[in-house]
Amino acid sequence: MRTAVVIGTGLIGTSAALVLASRGVTVHLTDHDATRSRTAAALGAGTDRAPEGPVDLALVAVPPAHVAATLAEAMRGGIARGYLDVASVKGGPRRELEALGLDLSAYLGTHPMAGKERSGPLAATADLFEGRPWVLTPTRDTDTEVLNLALELVALCRAVPVVMDAEAHDRAVALVSHTPQLISSMVAARLADADETAVRLCGQGIRDVTRIAASDPAMWVDILSANPGPVADVLAGIAADLDETVGALRSLQSVDEDKRREGAAGVEDVLRRGNAGRVRVPGKHGTAPAAYEVVAVLISDKPGELARIFADAGRAGVNVEDVRIEHATGQQAGRVQLMVEPSAAPLLTEALRERGWSIRQ
Repeated sequence: MRTAVVIGTGLIGTSAALVLASRGVTVHLTDHDATRSRTAAALGAGTDRAPEGPVDLALVAVPPAHVAATLAEAMRGGIARGYLDVASVKGGPRRELEALGLDLSAYLGTHPMAGKERSGPLAATADLFEGRPWVLTPTRDTDTEVLNLALELVALCRAVPVVMDAEAHDRAVALVSHTPQLISSMVAARLADADETAVRLCGQGIRDVTRIAASDPAMWVDILSANPGPVADVLAGIAADLDETVGALRSLQSVDEDKRREGAAGVEDVLRRGNAGRVRVPGKHGTAPAAYEVVAVLISDKPGELARIFADAGRAGVNVEDVRIEHATGQQAGRVQLMVEPSAAPLLTEALRERGWSIRQ
C-alpha cells in the first residue's frame, strides 16, 4: 500500500491515518468539516489535498448512517482500488450498498474494536489499535486484493485481525459494546439528581461503571440507530434479570424466613452468573484472563510520584501487569493498586517498603 484516502477525520479515521502516514503511506484526508481534516493534517496524519488519481485504499470513517452513501459516492467515482469502512455496525451498510446495485467485490466491511470517550481528530493516537481486535467481514464476492489491503492495514496498525460474518458481528457488538454503553449511561443518569453528599462518596467502582457514559450522545445515537434490534434483545434479557433481582431484594425485606432465604438465593444466583461471565472476558493482549495480586501503595498527588513507583518496581525486577488509581476524597493523596503476578507480590512489597513507600493491605 502506497497511497490512501481517509474519508472522515474523527478519532478512528485520524488514528488510522497517523499510522499509515508514519509507515510512509501518502495519505489524503477529507471530511465534511474541512476544519477537522486540516486539524488532522496538522497533526501529521496526511494532507488535506485531494489525490491526483486513484489511490490504493479508501478508508471510510464516518457515522454508520452515512457509510453506505459515502461509500457509494467514492466507488462510483473510482477513487481507489479497494474500499473499507470502520463503522461499528456491518450488516446494515452492506445491505444498503447491495440495494444500490453496486459491485461489492472491491469493498470489505471492517470494525476496529478500539476507541475512547473523547472523539474528534485531537483525540487520535497512532497506538489506538495496538493489540486490539480488528474485525473483517469478507464475503465470497470480496476480491483477494481487497482482503490483502485490509490485512495490511490491520498489520500496520498492530491490531489483531478477526474474521466474522457481518450479522454475527452485529450481534456480538450489541452484547460487548453497545449494551454496556447504555447500561453505563443509565447508571450515571442516577447521579445527575443525586444528593451531593452521596455523590462525594463515589469510589473506583462507580468510576469504572460510568467511565464510558462520558461518550458523545450524538455519536451513540448514530451507532444504536444502526443496530437497534440486537441491542434491544440483549437489554430484554437484562431487564428480565433486573425484574428477578428486584423481586429477590424485596423478599430480603420480608419478615418471613423462607422468603428471605429465597431472596438471598436469587441475589446470589445473579452474582454467581456475573462471576462466570467475568471469567470469560479476555485478559492482557487478548489472552486468557490471569489472576493478579494487588500491591496497594499510598501516593501523594504531586508530579513524578507515579514514575518513581514504576522505576522502583523496575529496579526490583517486577513487571507491573496493570494499574489502578483511587483518589482520596478531599485529600491530595490516593492509593495506587499495582497488579502483578502472585509470585512477584512479596518481592515488590518488600522492595517498595525499603524505598520508603507506604504499603496498604
